[in-house]
Formats: sequence, C-alpha cells, structure tokens
Amino acid sequence: MTSDTTTPAVDLTGSRPRLRRERRVRRLFAGAAAVSIVVSLLIVGSLVGEAWTFLRGLDLSSLWTMGWFPRRGLFDVKTVLTGTLLIALVAMVVATPLGLGAAIYLSEYARPRARRWLKPILEVLAGIPSVVLGYFALTWISPNIVMRLSSHAGVFSMAAAGIAVGILVTPLVASVSEDAMRAVPAALREASYGLGAKKATTVTRIVFPAAASGIMASLILGVSRAIGETMVVAMAAGAVGGSLFQWNIFQPGQTMTAAMSALAIGSDQVAGSTSAFQSLFFLGLLLFLMTLGLNLLSDRFVRKVREKY
Repeated sequence: MTSDTTTPAVDLTGSRPRLRRERRVRRLFAGAAAVSIVVSLLIVGSLVGEAWTFLRGLDLSSLWTMGWFPRRGLFDVKTVLTGTLLIALVAMVVATPLGLGAAIYLSEYARPRARRWLKPILEVLAGIPSVVLGYFALTWISPNIVMRLSSHAGVFSMAAAGIAVGILVTPLVASVSEDAMRAVPAALREASYGLGAKKATTVTRIVFPAAASGIMASLILGVSRAIGETMVVAMAAGAVGGSLFQWNIFQPGQTMTAAMSALAIGSDQVAGSTSAFQSLFFLGLLLFLMTLGLNLLSDRFVRKVREKY
C-alpha cells in the first residue's frame, strides 16, 4: 500500500507584508519622479508663457538694436549672447589644458596613493563658492593678469570673468575626463607597451583617442557650466545698467545670466509686468534651450563611451 505525500507549495514571491512594503517604495519613487517632471514642466511652461508675452508686446526690431538697455526698451539679444559666448570661450581656453592635464596625470602617471589624495581635493575645488572666485577675479586676476595683457583693460572685463569661470570649470573637466580615461581597458595599454611604445606615446595615441567621446562630453559639460555661471560674471564682467555690443574681451560686457540677475535683484531691478521684467523669462528660455542642447549632446557622447567599452 502506497501513500502519496504532497509537498506544501512554497511562496517564491515573498511574504505579503514584504510585497506591500515593496509596492509602497515603488510608489514613493514613482511619486518623486512625477513631482520632478511636473515641476520641470511648470518651469518650462512659465518661461514659455512669459517669453511669448514679452515677444508679442515688443517691436521685434528692438531685439537687434545696438545695445542691451532694458530700462530704455533696448533688448539687443546679440549683445548678451555674444558676451555669454566670449566669456565661455575664455573659460574653456583656461579649463581645457588645465583640466585635461590634471586628468592625464591622475589617470596615467599618479601613483595610487597620490591619486587617493588628489582626486578628492580636485572634487572639493569644484565646490568653491562663485562669489569667492568673483572677488578673486577683481582683486588678483584683473591687476596681475588682464591689465598686463592689455593696457586698455580695467578692473572689470570679460577676460577676468572668463579666467575666473575657467578656474571654476576646471575640476569638472578634469574629473569627467579622468573617469573616461580610466574606463579605457588596460589591455589596450598593455598591447601598446608590448609593441615597445613609451608612456607618452601610449597616452596620446591609444588612451586619449579611446576616451575621446568622454573627454568631449566633459568639455561640453564645461561649456554648459560656463554659460550658466552667474555670480562670477556679475561681479567681474562689469557692464552694470546695460552694455553695448562688444567683441573686445578686455572691456566690460554683459551676459544673459548677469543681465537676469541685475534685472531681478541687482542694480537694474524693475517692477513686474513690464517689458524689462518679462525679458527675464525670455533670456531664461534662451539659456534653458542652450544648456539643454549642450547636455543632450554631452549625454550622447557619454553613451558612445559606454557602448564602446
């Protein structure tokens, strides 16, 4: 006589209280993501709405006049756009060699112990307050560097602001570039050494090209950071009250962020519902689109690195 024994079913999904906790956690994370998306959409909607109101009530020819003087109704976009791009250009001329040089040293030449000390210090430098660098630009960069490069330069100049912003951007470029270079497989370096290549040749011919996408991403992120910087350019670039169209980096200039801060809380502060006040949102929308495009481009380069390795 045989007796059939049945094994009780095992719940492989976990206990019900555990499942309820997991569902609550998922809902919490989903709610946080939804709040972030909604807030972002509200910000974009506010910028678009106010910018459209500004453009609708404005003679579009005033967007191409000579000078940015919002109190006079002169909203020359190319003045603040050119100032923004010039300061970003100076910043990247400073940050690119410094940042890439630091990245190459940390990735390829520094000993592990030195790297453990230097990498956190480099990341801490990224947290230097902008107001400190703005004051440094006025008290040291202008008299010791900019005024020696040009006899026509004053205390306030786009060059001084650009150099200070470049110092601010350098840790970002160095950190991202160093991560990209360390992501290059060690087998590529060993193959290069096996063929008799020296360290410098391996770095320039093997590691650097292999990490090119990540390095380019770091530079694009640096440009985005430089374009969005406010306090340094507001303190060091000058052009309080407005600015004429200016190509000379040794002269005061106006950027989009500095113009926005001046209109909102600075010396050019204006009342709400005026064209000058609404120009804040127009500049904010332009700045948002520029940084969004740069960040998307940077993300594309980063994905290329991940796909490659």
